[in-house]
Amino acid sequence: MSRGPGNKAFTLIELLTVLAVISLLTAILLPALSKVKCAARALVSAANQRQITQAIGAYAGENNEWFPESVATLGTSARFSWREPMVLTGFQKRSPHHRRSVSDYLREYIPTAKTLSCASAPHAYKYLEDAWLAGDAWDNPSPDTGYEDPVFGTYCLYWNYRGYLMDRQAPFMGPDRSFGERGRSTLLISDYFGFGHWRNELTYGTRKAFGSCEKFSGAGITAGTPVSSDYWSRMALEEPADRRSVQIVLHAGYTDGHVAKYSAEQTRVLKVAITPDGSVPYPDNVGPAGDIYLPLD
Repeated sequence: MSRGPGNKAFTLIELLTVLAVISLLTAILLPALSKVKCAARALVSAANQRQITQAIGAYAGENNEWFPESVATLGTSARFSWREPMVLTGFQKRSPHHRRSVSDYLREYIPTAKTLSCASAPHAYKYLEDAWLAGDAWDNPSPDTGYEDPVFGTYCLYWNYRGYLMDRQAPFMGPDRSFGERGRSTLLISDYFGFGHWRNELTYGTRKAFGSCEKFSGAGITAGTPVSSDYWSRMALEEPADRRSVQIVLHAGYTDGHVAKYSAEQTRVLKVAITPDGSVPYPDNVGPAGDIYLPLD
C-alpha cells in the first residue's frame, strides 16, 4: 500500500515488526523483573525478622532479661507435647501464668501482624491481623476450626522452644534469655523450610513434599486452612528426599540481633517433640510437621 506525503499510517509489516520487538523485550525483561520482585520480598522478610529480634530483646529488657514463653504447645501443666514452631496462637494456655498467643507477649513491641508474615509466602493468612489484635481472646469466625482456634504462621519461632535434633540425637533448646545459657541455641526466628508436613497430603495425597514460605524452583502452593497460611511446596524428585536439591535462600535471626542468609545445604533436621524436655520426637508420618530444617549453628 502506497502512502502520500501526509499519510502517517503504519504498514502491516511495520506493525508486526513493532509487535515482535515488544514481545522480545517483554520476554527478556519479565524474568529480570521477577527476580527483582523476589529479591525485594526477601529484603522485606529479613527486615521483618530483624524487627522481631529487636522486639524480643525489648521484651527481655523489661522482664529481667527473660524471653517470652513459647506458645507452640498442646496440653497443660507438665503434661504437654510440642507443636510446630510456626504457632502464633496456641491451642490453650499451658498454665494460668502462660499466654497462648505470641501477640499477648509482643503486641506492645510489634503493632502490626504483617511483621509476623513472610513477605514471600503465596498469601497472608486471612485473619492474621484480627488474631494478632485479639491475642488470647481470639475466636475464629470460620466454622470447623475447633474449640481452641489456633493460628499457624509462616516463620518458625524458637525462643523457649524445644524439639529433637536428628543429627545430635539430642534435644534442641531454644534461647530463654538475652545473655544466653550453655547448651541453648541463639536462634530466635527463621523462615519455615521443611519436608513431610501433614498439609502436603491435602495437595499431593502424600506428605513427601518440601515446603517453605520462601518460593523455590518448581514450587506450587500447598493451600492454607482456616487456621493457617499458604506455603510454597514441591514433591520430592528423588528417593530418599534430598533437601540439597532445593535451590532456596532463607533467613534467620539470632539473639544478638543479626539476621543471616542460609541455604538448604546449611541446615539440620529438627523433629517436633512429644515430651516437654524434647527428648522424644514424633515418628515419621505421625508428627504434625515432619522435618523442619534449622540453620546450622
